[in-house]
Amino acid sequence: MEDIEDYYKGYDEWNRLERHKIEFEITKRYLNTYVTEGARVFDIGGGPGRYSIYLAKRGHKVVLLDLVQKHIDIAKIKASENNVKIEKYICDDALNISEYNLGKFDVVLIMGPLYHLIHEVDRKKVVEDALKFLKKEGILIASFISAYAPIIDEFKCSENIETADEVMKYLKDGINDAEAGFTSAYFIKPEEAKNFMESFNLKELSFAGIEGIGGLIENKLKELPSEQFDRVINILYELSNDPHIFGSSEHYLYVGKKVDNNANGEIFNVGEEASKKIDYEKDDDILKEL
Repeated sequence: MEDIEDYYKGYDEWNRLERHKIEFEITKRYLNTYVTEGARVFDIGGGPGRYSIYLAKRGHKVVLLDLVQKHIDIAKIKASENNVKIEKYICDDALNISEYNLGKFDVVLIMGPLYHLIHEVDRKKVVEDALKFLKKEGILIASFISAYAPIIDEFKCSENIETADEVMKYLKDGINDAEAGFTSAYFIKPEEAKNFMESFNLKELSFAGIEGIGGLIENKLKELPSEQFDRVINILYELSNDPHIFGSSEHYLYVGKKVDNNANGEIFNVGEEASKKIDYEKDDDILKEL
């Protein structure tokens, strides 16, 4: 974990989502859909709290945990600037969440740890521990970095590509060495991510490719007038569940509902899918303040 802490000490994670507006906008639409009114949310590995603060401004109660003390410090400052209260800040490793007595949550976010943990046993532990914090019928939302993300990223500045092997290697084992850039990380194919989440007591409600076909021209799209950019986001959001174009995304988002096992060990659903009409007007007002 030391390489991850060192990387983020020198990286501006708060403003990353300003540079990657498609990721931010599409992800927020999924949060608006599945985080129901007045929810209590556990944001595990939530960085400097960009989504925590967004959700707090929408009236949700949020506990934020992150590995990096710098991120926690920034989150406290940003929460104050945005006049919102975060219920609790915790600086710790996602692998240690079982040590905390925080009560139950309506929603748990794991939008970072599952790609920073190279070993599957560690990724499984984080999800299993997270589920223990989740209420019956609670919602778990997890992010993954696509195995195609390094290829897409290289194509954005294709003049720097020296060999095909250097960008294709991630499709073989998914492992990123910190010396190659970023941190130690695990990049995943969509079918592997879906199968991984199916191994838990969860019913999939949605699986999305976040950037979709807009990712490669993101820099051009984010320069559009706001009204036109919103139209593009509407299109990308509608396309985000289309499995035919999952590979064009740099990030995947999984949404699942906690289910129980019956006496025979079979999984059954304990409720209807979460649903909440998206309040775009409220969303826009919050964005202007962030």
